[in-house]
This record gives sequence, structure tokens and C-alpha cells, in this order.
Amino acid sequence: MPFERPEIIRPPSEHASYYLPLTSGCSNNTCGFCAFSFTHLGIRDLEEVKQEIDAMSLYMNHRVGVNGQPDIVYLILRRWDGRKVFLQDGDALVYPYAKLVEALQYLNGKFPNLERIASYATPQDILRRTVDELRALKDLKLGILYMGVESGDDEVLARIKKGATHEEMVEAAHKVKEAGILLSVTVILGLGGVKDSKRHASECARILAEMDPDYAGALTLTLIPGTPLYQEWEKGEFELITPFDSLQELRYIVGNASFSNCFFSSMHASNYFAIRGTLPADKNKMLRQLDTILASKDPALLRPEFLRGL
Repeated sequence: MPFERPEIIRPPSEHASYYLPLTSGCSNNTCGFCAFSFTHLGIRDLEEVKQEIDAMSLYMNHRVGVNGQPDIVYLILRRWDGRKVFLQDGDALVYPYAKLVEALQYLNGKFPNLERIASYATPQDILRRTVDELRALKDLKLGILYMGVESGDDEVLARIKKGATHEEMVEAAHKVKEAGILLSVTVILGLGGVKDSKRHASECARILAEMDPDYAGALTLTLIPGTPLYQEWEKGEFELITPFDSLQELRYIVGNASFSNCFFSSMHASNYFAIRGTLPADKNKMLRQLDTILASKDPALLRPEFLRGL
């Protein structure tokens, strides 16, 4: 089957990157809350990847286009500064290792001044690699990996079919850090529903402390029609927490997760209220912000539903 180029789904911090697809979809396409649960993993032919890199180089050096490349390539290149590349799609680290090394070598050969390459990665992708293999990717400028943790609670993780346990995700995080690659992780407020809200928040704080990532972000659960979790909600088997309860979860995580030096934010559009800062340095400031809005219980201070989204 011909490789189908995926839509651009990327971390907010990769807004200035070039988006280079190695895969489409996600290898772990069973997560009950996620739009990727509708996808199937596609692996792009290495020669096709190299052809796109050639087209990138020709345009950036000579402003010459290549017939056959999709319009999106040149739409991205027109505003690209040549500094960063984000490998698509949902977990590009699943790309066969030898081919991934060759693709990054080729990319670096065409763009020797490239500063950083980034990718989403599942815990399973990371655990599949040795620390030496990850270090080799670091030497090829793979500088940051983005991992969706979702929850630290094994019961929640099993229910959403994450495919990894608390312990496995901590092990994956330690591998990434040992290899010298930056780690950015996300948890999802409300994923435990009303029933498991307290335990979910507690275990999120615990897993973040054990992982000790460089960056951490909180998203708030947004139900996507057609996903298994949405169907549970329709049947009354899953009860959403309130917006203010999601902020209570956030407050617990900020107050109880200990970090060496982590930039933590809830700036994502799914959240009802945004905080950001470096933990532990800004912990008290962030807690004061949350305490103020929790005490007010004023819905006007929250992001309205029509502005929330993934």
C-alpha cells in the first residue's frame, strides 16, 4: 500500500520545526481515549524519506521545487528556519532502527547545521532500544522525546489499554535520561473519572517524581466520539469530573510531584486554566494561582468549552 502522509499532530513546542513523516498512525493504537485508536501503523519507505530530504535541501539552498512532492512540503519549508525537525507520526521511534539511523545520517548530511531532531515515542518504543542505541540516536541530534504517560495508576492504564505499566514507563524514562536525551511527558487530568480521581492524581504525582523529566505537561481529558472511552461515557460507565475537579487534580500533582528541575505547564488548549513554571522553584507561585481560582469557583475564569480542544 502507498504510504499516506499523516496530518500534522505535534507538540506545541515543535511549532517552528519541519515535520518529516517516517510513519503514519501509532503502533499502540488501542488507547481508549485517543484519536490514534482509529489509525493503523504505516511505515514509510526509506528511499521516499530520502527523496523528501533531497527536496528540502534543494529548496532551502536554491529555492527550487521538485515535481511530485506534496504542496505541504513547500508550505512548511517557506517558513522553516532550518533549525529543528520533528519526525512524524504518533511514535516515529518505532521506525526500524537501522533505517532510522540511516535516515538521520542522511538528514544530517544534507543539513549539517541542524540543531535538534524530535519525535513522539511510546514507552514500548524506548524499552525496545538499548541505552547505547539511544545514545547513537542522540549523536545524530535526536535531542528530545515526547512520551504520553497519561496516568501513573496501573488500573487506569489497564482500562485505557495503554500497553505499559507504571514501572515500565519509569524504566523507559530512566533509559532516555541515561542516553542524554531530553524527555517531555504528559499526563491527562480527569482520566480516572469521578471514581478514581484521587488515586489517579496521586499516582500521576508519584510517576512524575520517579521519572523526573525535563518537561512535563498536563492535558485535560476531552472525549472523542467513537473512541472506547467515549462509548463508556455514553453508557454511563464512565463519569467525567468537573472543570474545577480537574484543577484540584492539577493542584495535587503540582504540590506533590518532586522534580530536580522540570518545566511544568498546563498551557495546552484542552485545559480549563493555564499555569506554567519551573518546579520546584516556582511551586509556591503556581499553587497560589490554583488556590485563587479554586477558592473563587468562578466559571468565568475558566477557558470556555468551545475554545477547548486537542
